[in-house]
Amino acid sequence: MDSSTDKIKSSSITSGDTVSFWIDTTSIISYNKPDQDVNTEVLIIGGGIAGLTTAYKLLQAGKKVVLVEDGFIGSGETGRTTAHLTCALDDRYYFLEETFGADATKLVAESHKAAIDEIEQIITTLNIDCSFKRVNGYLFLDPTDKEENLDKEFQATQKAGIATSILQGTPAVANGENQRCLVFNDQAQFHILHYLKGLAEAVIALGGIIYTEANAREITKKGAKVNGFTFSADQIVVATNSPINDTLTMHTKQHAYRTYVIGGKIPKGQLPYSLWWDTGNQESKWVSQPYHYVRLEEYDEHYDILISGGEDHKTGQEDEENISQMERYERLEAWTRNYFPMLEDDLTYRWSGQVMEPVDSLGFMGKNPGDDNIYIITGDSGNGMTHATIGAMIISDSINGSKNKWEDLYSPSRITLKTTGDFIKEAGNMASQYLDWIKGSDLKNTADLPAGEGGIISSGLKKIAVYRDYNNTLKAFSAVCPHLGCIVQWNSNEKSFDCPCHGSRFDTEGTVINGPSQDDLPKIHIK
Repeated sequence: MDSSTDKIKSSSITSGDTVSFWIDTTSIISYNKPDQDVNTEVLIIGGGIAGLTTAYKLLQAGKKVVLVEDGFIGSGETGRTTAHLTCALDDRYYFLEETFGADATKLVAESHKAAIDEIEQIITTLNIDCSFKRVNGYLFLDPTDKEENLDKEFQATQKAGIATSILQGTPAVANGENQRCLVFNDQAQFHILHYLKGLAEAVIALGGIIYTEANAREITKKGAKVNGFTFSADQIVVATNSPINDTLTMHTKQHAYRTYVIGGKIPKGQLPYSLWWDTGNQESKWVSQPYHYVRLEEYDEHYDILISGGEDHKTGQEDEENISQMERYERLEAWTRNYFPMLEDDLTYRWSGQVMEPVDSLGFMGKNPGDDNIYIITGDSGNGMTHATIGAMIISDSINGSKNKWEDLYSPSRITLKTTGDFIKEAGNMASQYLDWIKGSDLKNTADLPAGEGGIISSGLKKIAVYRDYNNTLKAFSAVCPHLGCIVQWNSNEKSFDCPCHGSRFDTEGTVINGPSQDDLPKIHIK
């Protein structure tokens, strides 16, 4: 392992300006950069939970595997999760049953339970110290939701074969005595980056090769260009949260959302290790109705850390609700303190992450549409840890020549006609973002731009993304996303330029940090 941290870009450590609890409590997991052409059986692009789990399973089956990661291990969205391991999905089971039918919904439940078991087995086999615990999960109603929907979800989960029950109060929640909830037994939690560290070490021990700070471009059925070197492979797995080898197909089926997280200390013993979720805002303008999700994690001998998330919006579109990123953290904190008043005054962490929401609620894991040897894992929704693990199980089976029983359910080529209404609504939202070409800019004059801030300015027919660094140097790029031509928006929380159409993100150097774009924002010289 190459542990050198000289001249490491912050965007290589994590895909944003904020730092998650997981990244803050784990040393950088880095390996060598590419220095030659490579030929292998399987090339895996992406060093998060999806890529590493796939690599581990294929190496166990005797395949030759090379994994490349643009930043460091876990520096993408895996390192910005809240790491719930659950079969309680962020879309209701009664919705899945109406959409896919009872038999398919049973398979959904089975696959997520199997993913938790798979993670537990890997942890046990490799003896990974990552605070894995089996815990209960509690789903309670958002004030905008109806009591009958909790009972409806109970019936649907029972039918799907999940161990659930109804309680008349929600455990450990302030004033929760009369807050009915649905209990999901035998769920789990862990420290995601400690898990990835153990997985990465196992990949190397099994003869796999990992490259970090290894940027893959020009992905074809023959392989990819990685830092200018030719990486050839028989099979290619793109495990990058959002596919970077696809122009449009997958991006009409899923949409990028930003979600916000806070973490604060509470004295040890005040709360049981558990998972809590509300059912989401039924009156939200977003197709993916934002919900809150909470869990506890070990911090030190005196404190645990309470990790709470929510307040989602479509990437690059927080202005649609006139709620700034800081206001979203404030709302999340107020919501959290209402239910968990033992949270200490000063928050230790604030971060955000990017979630790909499929229109029909299920992830896309398998062969990329139109390709025989390129596989993708995407559409994690709010269940990235289990979705990614399911994807690794499906793809490793497929590459090893066996048919996985969940393969058709999660096929990236599927078309779900019963979600046409949501599809049209999301497509309309995406199309409306091109109006940014004719809208006024958010910034009138670069002289108004303080250090550490960015914005979009108009120059004739051009849209220019500008950022003033802390040395007072002005940097400028084309504001046109190289993917499909939307105008990027400034994200003041993560110090990035985010595309409101398909979720591509770029750092303050114009360098792409989230796909689907494969290209950086072109630099512009301005006076």
